[in-house]
Amino acid sequence: MRSIGIGVIGAGVMGAEHARIIAREVSGAHLAAVADADPARAEAAAHGGRAMTDPEALIADPSVEAVLIASPDATHQRLVLAAIAAGKPVLCEKPLAVTTQDCLEIVVAETRAGRRLVQTGFMRRFDPTYRELKATLEGGTLGGVRILHCQHRNAAAPTWFTGEMAITNSLVHEIDVCRWLLSTEYRTVTVTPFLSSDPKTSDPSLFLFETDDGSLVSIELFMNAAYGYHVHAEAVCERGTVGMAHPAPVRIRREGSQSGGYPENWIPRFRDAYRIQNQAWVDGIHNGVPAVDGASAWDGLVATCLAEQIIEAKATRQRTTLKLPHNPSVEAFS
Repeated sequence: MRSIGIGVIGAGVMGAEHARIIAREVSGAHLAAVADADPARAEAAAHGGRAMTDPEALIADPSVEAVLIASPDATHQRLVLAAIAAGKPVLCEKPLAVTTQDCLEIVVAETRAGRRLVQTGFMRRFDPTYRELKATLEGGTLGGVRILHCQHRNAAAPTWFTGEMAITNSLVHEIDVCRWLLSTEYRTVTVTPFLSSDPKTSDPSLFLFETDDGSLVSIELFMNAAYGYHVHAEAVCERGTVGMAHPAPVRIRREGSQSGGYPENWIPRFRDAYRIQNQAWVDGIHNGVPAVDGASAWDGLVATCLAEQIIEAKATRQRTTLKLPHNPSVEAFS
């Protein structure tokens, strides 16, 4: 198998981790280049590949055969469109773009290109615990899903993190993975934020979705839970339940008690998911077929589109009907 040259755009925490995974843990590919506005950061993440400051130059470089985008959110649409124009497969960290219209332009551009080039980086679809949960639900032994309960808790949000960003940067993971787990679309949402004496404080919040298949999805989003990073899902079904086990790999039992730790952030919890996702993406490029279960450009649009509507629903606290635009890629890629 020949090695595919991958270019990574963005060398922050997420981009540097992607670069490390491509350089050290993915077969059938190598890290050809890393681009970042900070030359020193690009050099530190390049692992022997080229360090660049111009992302468009990276996309145009003939040694770069596929592009992984982990730059700031506002740059995603422009860079994804550049990769499509160059005919190069692209894995873009969420969000695919910051507005529904920007996402739709990507979907249209990919459709006109005539082949699937875009994968949105919703890595939870590749996490072993989520995959086992989906396999159990699809096995049918528990019957239909009545309620899917989810928790998304961070130890502490940065001071610059806003209530809207909690939805556009964190809740979107649940929006996508629950839609994938249940193979259905959302019909309505009701948002109930915690209300305090400070009107700017709305953490945690509860989100209740009704789906097209009649099941309910409840999501607790808590950005300042203090004790650690904790993501959990449990499905309540007709004939039983199935839920994720504690994420800690070991248990300590001592002096009449049992304990297990939680990671500080998402990287340790989803390290395997990122590696499996990136390997599946590379394998798909080799095979000429998109990664099975990989989130498409349309999936990226759905997450952004619903996040916009959920922000409005949070402000009104009213049960809100959710709507999606026409998908122009259905006929092209079905």
